[in-house]
Amino acid sequence: MSHLNCRTISDPYEEDALSVDPVEGAAMLHLDVDVDDRAAEKIHLQTSCPVSDGEVDTRTEDRSKGHPDIRRNVSVLLCCRGDNDPDNKAVEGHTLSRGLEKKPACAGIGLVYSLLASLFFSIVALLVKKIDGVHAVEISAIRCFFQMLFVLPAMIYYKTGFLGPRDQRIFLFLRGFLGANAMILLYYAVQQMPLADATVIAFSNPVFTAVLAWIFLKEKCTIWDFIFTIFTLTGVILIARPPFLFGSRVSGIEGDYTNHIKGTIAAFTGAVGAASTFVVLRKMGKSVHYYLSVWYYAVIGLIECVIALFVIKEWNIPFCGWDRWVLMLIGLLGIAGQTFLTKALQLEKAGPVALMRTIDVVLAFILQFLFLNRIPTWWSLGGAFCVISSTSGVALRKWYSTKKS
Repeated sequence: MSHLNCRTISDPYEEDALSVDPVEGAAMLHLDVDVDDRAAEKIHLQTSCPVSDGEVDTRTEDRSKGHPDIRRNVSVLLCCRGDNDPDNKAVEGHTLSRGLEKKPACAGIGLVYSLLASLFFSIVALLVKKIDGVHAVEISAIRCFFQMLFVLPAMIYYKTGFLGPRDQRIFLFLRGFLGANAMILLYYAVQQMPLADATVIAFSNPVFTAVLAWIFLKEKCTIWDFIFTIFTLTGVILIARPPFLFGSRVSGIEGDYTNHIKGTIAAFTGAVGAASTFVVLRKMGKSVHYYLSVWYYAVIGLIECVIALFVIKEWNIPFCGWDRWVLMLIGLLGIAGQTFLTKALQLEKAGPVALMRTIDVVLAFILQFLFLNRIPTWWSLGGAFCVISSTSGVALRKWYSTKKS
């Protein structure tokens, strides 16, 4: 084959030609599409493989038909094996591959991304628990700083701007403020109470999202949502084990019981804050680019953390070089977790992703046992069962409603 000609027509009477150098051992699929109803579609196969004179004449005769002014020509380069190819002995003629069509994404890849996000978030929580002498606010500030560094090039590349649409800036501010507070409270809870207990309470945010969306966005809320909310609160109570319900002698508490209660309140407030963030994101919809939303999250969070560190005077650079690497690793893994979670939500429905995120709780119990040498109590397991059942119920209902509609 000496030449491959690909023509596209934007106007019926004007056409541009694109020439491509010949490729050895290649074939060309030529598609003539007549846009007028008077002519039919014709497909011709031009190849460097030997063809008979009759085939050449037939091809030439067919190409002479049709209205020349309104015909669209598309030529596609295909692969053709030589006659001396041993694998081509049983093949006669020319094979037309359907590889021209875009292959669909690998089935279940979105759930794999969700699993990776859960793994990274769980490792971040473990590192926050393991690091000593660094306040949760300082850890949050370092994560926000690294998040800014990684998001900035993407914002410049996609030309998203730094302020966003004027009518969406108040929502962007709320998204950043609420999201940053939720992160700080979660890290504080992890430092004050068992890792798995803090993770379970923080994971209850999907239930509160449904309730807050019903209050502020007027979304439909059924009796099941209230049942799931009550079930979630029951799980939180089983984990917190307040003395007025369980007595003054509470077993299985990590450290001082006052710190346990502080961690429970922080985790619960953080879960509500995360749910409020999701409601704000729903309110904004797709009118704001994702990177701009993350940018507000990082900038407002960093400003808030720096101010808080000056107020509480807890700024402390770790003396140990390993702790400094851990702080940077927390920032990087946090960004990776957010990235994979975003990709998961782009490829899968929210229901399956939310169900896969229940792995967070399982991983928290496993990491707590392996690296912190702490066996969970039956109260913690009961509370985890209540919270996971509630969040799974909410996710399944949303998934079913989406498929039904």
